[in-house]
Amino acid sequence: MALFSGLLLLILFLLSVESRTRPNQFGDIHLGSQLSPISSLHSWLSPSGQFAFGFYAQGNGFAIGIWLTGQPKNTVVWTANRDEAPVSSNATIHLSEEGRLLLRTEQDYENLIANVSEVADSASMLDSGNFVLYSGSQVIWKSFDFPTDTILVGQNLSYSDELISSVSSSNHSSGRFLLRMQTDGNLVAYPVNSAALVDDAYWASNTNKYMGLNLYLNHQGFLFMDMNGSKPLLLARSAYPCENKTAIFRATLDADGVFRLYSHCLKNKTTWSVHIEWSAKNNLCDVRGFCDFNSYCSAIGTDAGCSCYPGFAFNDPNKRFSGCYKNVSESFCTGSEEGQMYDVIAIENILFERYPYSVQEGKKENCGLFCLEDCLCDVALFINEKCEKYTAPIRYGIKDRNISSTAFFKVKANPSPSPAAPPMSPTIIIESKKSLIVFLAIIFGSIAFLCFIIAISTFFVYRDRAYLYEKLSGVISLAGEFTLQSFSYTELEKATDRKIPGGEKTVAAKRLEKVVDEEEKKFRAEIIVIGQTYHRNLVRLHGFCIEGSRRLLVYEYWKNGTLADLLFTAERRPTWKERVRIALDVARGILSSIKADVSTADDQMVLSSWAYQCFVAGQLDELVKDEHIEYESLERMVMVGLWCVQHDSALRPSIKNVIFMLEGSKDIPAPPS
Repeated sequence: MALFSGLLLLILFLLSVESRTRPNQFGDIHLGSQLSPISSLHSWLSPSGQFAFGFYAQGNGFAIGIWLTGQPKNTVVWTANRDEAPVSSNATIHLSEEGRLLLRTEQDYENLIANVSEVADSASMLDSGNFVLYSGSQVIWKSFDFPTDTILVGQNLSYSDELISSVSSSNHSSGRFLLRMQTDGNLVAYPVNSAALVDDAYWASNTNKYMGLNLYLNHQGFLFMDMNGSKPLLLARSAYPCENKTAIFRATLDADGVFRLYSHCLKNKTTWSVHIEWSAKNNLCDVRGFCDFNSYCSAIGTDAGCSCYPGFAFNDPNKRFSGCYKNVSESFCTGSEEGQMYDVIAIENILFERYPYSVQEGKKENCGLFCLEDCLCDVALFINEKCEKYTAPIRYGIKDRNISSTAFFKVKANPSPSPAAPPMSPTIIIESKKSLIVFLAIIFGSIAFLCFIIAISTFFVYRDRAYLYEKLSGVISLAGEFTLQSFSYTELEKATDRKIPGGEKTVAAKRLEKVVDEEEKKFRAEIIVIGQTYHRNLVRLHGFCIEGSRRLLVYEYWKNGTLADLLFTAERRPTWKERVRIALDVARGILSSIKADVSTADDQMVLSSWAYQCFVAGQLDELVKDEHIEYESLERMVMVGLWCVQHDSALRPSIKNVIFMLEGSKDIPAPPS
């Protein structure tokens, strides 16, 4: 009997050792366990088999996450490192012997899935959908603390936490909307690409009277705001009865920006029926940013669609929600005939974010005319018996028959059709018998005629070029004000000391490359405009050179250095007021030239990101350190600068608007991130 008892104890001991060293598919996951997307063991299941952690297919590769298993399809509820590219089939997940949960690629690159300072000795996929790491009996990391777009039963969304929507139902990278639990107790939804201000919010729980609230989902499908020691505030509840009483609830910020409560009722062992129990918004067009800049949303049944405003085209026709851009280039507005070639197109029942730069009293039929007569105006909105004028970009557009307004969009007028060319006279060829003499006469006559044609062509080509040169030289000399000097290429080539022969004035010569024939008119117009420009902030044009394909402009030489030299290398840096004056003068100088757009360089993006973070955090004093500057002036300059360095060129203001904003004569909306 004692021998039998000893053998039994030995067998039980060996079984316990085996269970601790072998990865268990339905329980504790031990050190040394690993997963592969192409092996039979590509995920670790919860004890019930309803939740799984591991690899799932995304795009042309695999992502790592947690999903609710079953038919008709798996439902992803959490994704690790969601904004990294999908991995290949050779990647593996390891719970390493060193106690780290990590991803290892075929290039032996390792990326932590759970970034925790303590060392784990086991892990578990729980039936709640929570994946946890243990050190002994203590939980040292859990996926519930790092939600992506979903919370499950038993999961909290604490203050400062947020859900970010996925790109789509099949791509779980970060999308376009976020739901944030604010420190004031209010749960608010915003577009991701916004400053998260009051005007950007499209849904809120209106619980900002209560500090320290948490969003919580319980096992009965009750979604409420919970605060320790206080009665919970119910947001939504499940009303769909499950026949076998097996239900799993989740609350998800979907890719369309709507926060919804779902129930998954188990019909049999592997099949679920999915029901929407509650939606924060029923009309998708109420979601701010559902259609991006320069487009508007219109409801289509329970769905919605995006359309471009007149004069705009989709940035990506396959992603119509991604906004639109102006599909024609703007002419420099001077009030001349060129600047008057515009029409307006009216659209009824349109509304968008209302920050007009001008409001006028008047009748509806005059509102479009007001916009046509204003160089700054891109669209005029007639609403509440007033005409409001706006410049692009325009965001948060919506079209609804319940909106009483009319928008007038300025567009380029269609050019008058060119008269049709007269039909060419048919060539008649007469054939007859020819004698040898006639044949020779024709041969010699043809040769003589060919030589004549070549001579005539050469004459006309030379005459046209000479005429073009004389015309350019003649049209630039404007009597009474100034005269631009014409130089030969040889003269400028010899002027190696940057001085025009026979003079003492220091100049700089600029060579324009690849000027083709169709650019001649534009080049000539540029010389005229620059030659007539007198502004202390613009380098003066003294002359030009046109020889064949060579185009050169001769400017005065800036002997005092550049603006950068003044700002960063001078012994005495300009004061803040001097810098503001310089910025405004430079903007006015640019407005006087023919290049009236504001551009930015990619290498300034890091600086602009830091400046934007300081702006959002209300810490603009970090930008100037010990220098005493009026806060309102500093904030205005920073906001203008952030608008001018937007990566999307369609979002940057024109130089005309920059001047208005710098002068303080136009309100500056909050710049996007």
